[in-house]
Amino acid sequence: MWRALLTVVILAVAAGIVGLFISFRELEFVSDGLVHAVFPGLVVGAAVGGTAGLLPGAMIAAVLAGILFTVIDYRGGTGTDSAIAVVLAGLFSLGIVLVSKQEGYVSQLQELLFGRLLTVTDMQLGQIVIVAILALGVLLVTWRAQLFRAFDPAGFAAAGFRPLATDIVLSVAVALLVVAGVQALGVLMVIALLTVPMAVARLITRRFALLIPLAILTPLFAGAFGLWLSFEWSVGAGVTVSPGAVVVLLLVAVYAVAALVRLAGSVRGRARIDAGGDAR
Repeated sequence: MWRALLTVVILAVAAGIVGLFISFRELEFVSDGLVHAVFPGLVVGAAVGGTAGLLPGAMIAAVLAGILFTVIDYRGGTGTDSAIAVVLAGLFSLGIVLVSKQEGYVSQLQELLFGRLLTVTDMQLGQIVIVAILALGVLLVTWRAQLFRAFDPAGFAAAGFRPLATDIVLSVAVALLVVAGVQALGVLMVIALLTVPMAVARLITRRFALLIPLAILTPLFAGAFGLWLSFEWSVGAGVTVSPGAVVVLLLVAVYAVAALVRLAGSVRGRARIDAGGDAR
């Protein structure tokens, strides 16, 4: 349990920072593509080196896919989204084909897709820490350039910066964070960690300084409460549930509450404006 909680803390901090640029650059779809692209790397890594091969295989696949998606997006055109969709579908299907060639592939497939948050080993925790630090390090080195690129793309290019290089650095950071989270949360769950917390933060506040703290606190709450809730259900009620899935459901629930509160505030604001107009 303590390793699972520590894993959530590490991923929450890293995702809160990297998620800022995913949200402001509207890279949710590309991030989803990276998550799917990691899958064949995980399968090949597990086939070649067992558990120890998961990380190297995933890192190679993620970095290559991040560069590929960035180049496709940089070229632009009406077929950009289609090209990314074709690539991610092909890579994910390749992973399914590769894992189906192994014995006991159903259990392996379930573990890769949904993760095993409660069975994170000391070695995997160390790997998650190292990869998360690498992701943040890559991003922080280019922090000012990333902010400039996110808020003023035209000015960024006019100032003589290289957009493609900056975008590749961001894609590599996102890819590394995907690799850090996929062992614990699985391929299908890690995308929520990358996108939902910052979406919640942007619903709650308009102050830039509060976005990252709120995006970190949201998965911390969902992670701690989700682990406790899954433990209580398993021990107290005898119901076996996936802790990673519970954490993701809580993240989505927090987003839904924040969206409803934001909507209610907008409705009240419009009602006051209308009332003021009628009074005049």
